[in-house]
Amino acid sequence: MTSNRGVAYIKRGEVQVESIDFPKFVDETTGRAIEHGVILKVISTNICGSDQHMVRGRTTAPSGLILGHEITGEVIEAGRDVLFIRVGDIVSVPFNVACGRCRNCKEQQTGICLNVNTSRPGGAYGYVDMGGWIGGQAQYVMVPYADFNLLKFPDKDQALAKIKDLTLLTDIFPTGYHGAVTAGVGTGSTVYVAGAGPVGLACAASCQLLGAAVVIVGDMNAARLAHARSFGCETIDLTRDATLAQQIDAILGVPEVDSAVDCVGFEAHGQGKDAAREQAATVLNALMEATRAGGALGIPGLYVTDDPGASDPSARVGTLGIRIGLGWAKSHSFFTGQTPVMKYNRRLMHAILHDRIQIAKAVNVTVITLDDAPAGYHDFDTGAARKYVIDPNGMIAA
Repeated sequence: MTSNRGVAYIKRGEVQVESIDFPKFVDETTGRAIEHGVILKVISTNICGSDQHMVRGRTTAPSGLILGHEITGEVIEAGRDVLFIRVGDIVSVPFNVACGRCRNCKEQQTGICLNVNTSRPGGAYGYVDMGGWIGGQAQYVMVPYADFNLLKFPDKDQALAKIKDLTLLTDIFPTGYHGAVTAGVGTGSTVYVAGAGPVGLACAASCQLLGAAVVIVGDMNAARLAHARSFGCETIDLTRDATLAQQIDAILGVPEVDSAVDCVGFEAHGQGKDAAREQAATVLNALMEATRAGGALGIPGLYVTDDPGASDPSARVGTLGIRIGLGWAKSHSFFTGQTPVMKYNRRLMHAILHDRIQIAKAVNVTVITLDDAPAGYHDFDTGAARKYVIDPNGMIAA
């Protein structure tokens, strides 16, 4: 039997690379056989900000959970019911686990599939409360419903040549793009992106791809803001005491934007003198203040129903002090929830393959080995302006 190793969440602030079982065609939660799945040799698997929420102890993730929901790999074995995916194919795995059969999947709402999680709609690999699917920060992983879920790259050599870009199709590129689309970003629009982490940078690049005239990115991390400027974004330093509207006014000549995207989520901090203090609703309230009447807010940033690490008792159960009256008065549209990756990934793949966007450059992809994953988690958590991509089998290096 081939050996396997993966990145396990141990306790708050600690992950380890451990020997784990080789994947089987079995649903670990129900024990049912999965003949519609494939086993992948993982080419690339990325560290995500959502993983960091668990590692920081901000969820109820159990010790021993194998992390990783951003997976690109080569098919090495296919179940007997797989019809169209073949051994040797290189494929992108949407982070959403989806059956392709339920009402939501048939309506392209694959982020809230009704059949892959016994506790709530929606499933994901290597994530707390998302169906028990084993994560892909490993050498090998099993992917169910393969014919439906997997995006096959049309040319193997071309895919390997652009793997640093294509690896981002699993989550952050579609997620950033989804935030921009749902906020109504289009030709000639002005947009504010809250957060210059990898998803925020992917969103900013997506806004440019969609034709925005001005993309403004706000953050407290100077290195991340500098990287946003490197590909043409305007930036706002949220450690300053000037309000968001005042800083937008200094850029645009008016204190508002057409659209705004929250790429921060529930671990948001205050602005200016409150920058060191966590205030979970800060971003959403600031976006309502800075978005024009009739504008829209895309909210791909993660919000949770259980946050044991929150200092505010209400925030521990996902209850935030949102100024919904302001949003109502300005007729804002809000769009929340997991990104349905399959709605976008094929088109974004072609944008990459035909050089319409350099998304790896925009998010500063940095490739590391599987053994370096704990150090990658640490550096990412301290604010490194990088998107860490794990190369568990040495295939990118080769």
